[in-house]
Amino acid sequence: MKSRSAGAERKVAGRAEALSVAAVEGIVQEYGFSPDAAQVEQLTEYLSLVMKWNKVMNLIGPYSWEEALRTLIMDSLHLARFLDTLSLPDAPVCWDFGAGAGLPGIPLRVVWNRGTYHLVEVREKRALFMQQTVARLKIANTQVFRGRAEDFMAAHEPADILLSRAFMPWEKLLEFAGGNIARTGRVVILAIEDVPASLPEGWRLEARHDYAVGADTRYFWSLAPIMASN
Repeated sequence: MKSRSAGAERKVAGRAEALSVAAVEGIVQEYGFSPDAAQVEQLTEYLSLVMKWNKVMNLIGPYSWEEALRTLIMDSLHLARFLDTLSLPDAPVCWDFGAGAGLPGIPLRVVWNRGTYHLVEVREKRALFMQQTVARLKIANTQVFRGRAEDFMAAHEPADILLSRAFMPWEKLLEFAGGNIARTGRVVILAIEDVPASLPEGWRLEARHDYAVGADTRYFWSLAPIMASN
């Protein structure tokens, strides 16, 4: 009887932990972040919604909630810290192209809510997911645009920040959207490689940051347009 009981305890201990506010808070703190109680609740609810919708529309692929938190959502907390190192306007205008499941934007806005933030997504179901999630989490100054990035840019003033995770290769992104970045703005690339030795003409490296995700390293690059001299 003792042997069977011990085996049962090991099986329980080996199960995936249930998604909860306490579990999310513990993992986030492992990485050196300390969001307040309301932010932890929002991150937990976001994860819950992602996992629910993922069953029917494959938002993030075959991730458990803990894998999604550690390998996807933690990027947003690192990004919030990185953005705070940049010389930004008090209320920056931020664009997030190809936002998909709301990454990095929605968890970023939970912990970093400066200025206005536009999540741009052409796919209707993903845009609907983001609209409902932003409304449910009551995330302020955050809007979802369903449509092409070209149409979005044509209807909006230049951005102070354009974020890109995997919308298109970064060189093409600079060509595609560079003319819609404010003269004092920047394009922030979320990458799996470091900044190249040379950048396209007209751009400079403003800042970079790297951080570990398991055995891998990820990078942020902030690329700013070079302003022509008078």
